[in-house]
Amino acid sequence: MHRRLTRSNPTSRQQVRAWAWALAALGPLGLSHSYAADSTATVERPTLKTNRWQEDWSVLQDPSLRTAPLDNLKYIALSSDDAQRYLSLGATVRERYEINDAPAIGTRGARDSWLIQRLQIHADLHFDEHWRLFTQLEDARAFGKDSLGGADQNHLDLRLAFAEYVTSLGQNTFKARVGRQDFAFDLQRFISSRDGPNVRQSFDALWADWETAQWRLIGIASHPVQYQDLRHFDDKSNADVAFHMLRVERLVGGKNELSAYYGLYEEKDASYVDAQGDEHRNIFDTRLGGSALGYDWDVEGMLQRGAVGAKDIRAWAAGSRLGYTWADTAWSPRIGLQLDAASGDRRRGDGTLGTFNPLFPNGYYFSLSGYTGYSNLYHVKPTLTVKPLTGLSVMAGVGLLWRQTTEDAVYTQPNLPVAGTAGQGGRWTGYYDQLRVDYAFTRNLSGAVEAVHYNAGEALRDAGAHNSNYLGVETKFMW
Repeated sequence: MHRRLTRSNPTSRQQVRAWAWALAALGPLGLSHSYAADSTATVERPTLKTNRWQEDWSVLQDPSLRTAPLDNLKYIALSSDDAQRYLSLGATVRERYEINDAPAIGTRGARDSWLIQRLQIHADLHFDEHWRLFTQLEDARAFGKDSLGGADQNHLDLRLAFAEYVTSLGQNTFKARVGRQDFAFDLQRFISSRDGPNVRQSFDALWADWETAQWRLIGIASHPVQYQDLRHFDDKSNADVAFHMLRVERLVGGKNELSAYYGLYEEKDASYVDAQGDEHRNIFDTRLGGSALGYDWDVEGMLQRGAVGAKDIRAWAAGSRLGYTWADTAWSPRIGLQLDAASGDRRRGDGTLGTFNPLFPNGYYFSLSGYTGYSNLYHVKPTLTVKPLTGLSVMAGVGLLWRQTTEDAVYTQPNLPVAGTAGQGGRWTGYYDQLRVDYAFTRNLSGAVEAVHYNAGEALRDAGAHNSNYLGVETKFMW
């Protein structure tokens, strides 16, 4: 859903209040706060995570470990005789200033700049060692953005609210969750919590898994949340889209992760370049990821079968990230190679649809610019990553792009065809240069800068697209 709104003042009172809150909460930490202010806390304190519900603050039941400001709010005891009954509070503020001189490679809108702001607060209530209730509110705003999409803005609403049950049976563990939640798998190529854009992706779902020392079995039944942003607390389950999964994971050869799953994606009145109608897509996925002796690898492949309207689906995709790190060398340089491929529709007007559906992809996977979608493409991207200082990471890469078939369109995120490219021009669609810098100022405060230049190929230029530039500057505070 796209809406056009009048420009907002980037220095609005909402933004000022959010910054003031974040700086006040930062308080005595400051930018010069040492990671090792307390050696015991450094070892024992939980790691702050993008998915805040994955954190476990029960270690702070020991008062001697409450060494950071506001730690008394990270562990609020609810019982004097049961340490597993407690409440934990937290918050995240992310601000990102973005400039894009040609959204969607110049095919949707003119040069624009804006500030996106995401404010989240959460409460993690543990009734005992088995039961918990996790709730998170999110307010996502885009100040000064000319054209708003569904992932750009969503005023105060319920992002997560689920009940979880956990129990141990011998050496094994059973977990179940019901309610509004998020989930992300592997490198989030196809199933993600969509952390790149401003509004994260949630699901109203039933989740269950069984874990042993080597195996993990997962079952999910879900509907993605539909973001409406007409008033506060108006998000709801999207009854027109369903996603279900049965997944198995196994540790092999030490710490290598091998996984496979069957998924079912259903959507009413789906629309593709060469097909319209109800979509019923069966998904078969397998992945292997691991590292050893300086090498790291992540390889994933997916087949899709089913139907859209009267047309049979015959689609596929594969992705890999390979690398080698010189850990004992200054700056720990890593050379990487990313290879991706996804099918397109090879013959328009026949009874088969070959366009790959990337499902719920991560906006970070290619770049934050949104110029590249995971359909009908070949993608080759060499990268170099260095770490000059503790907490500082610098990555530079060049992505080369071709279409898998010229009969289908060129796609931008999130799986949007560029008008005038289907059946026109050659395979080569262009290349992009990417530079990203990440720095952790403190345990709580981080920053990032990402710059992308996209050089459009002839097929895109003939369709009205042109070279494009993106710059994003981000700060994130987590408590």
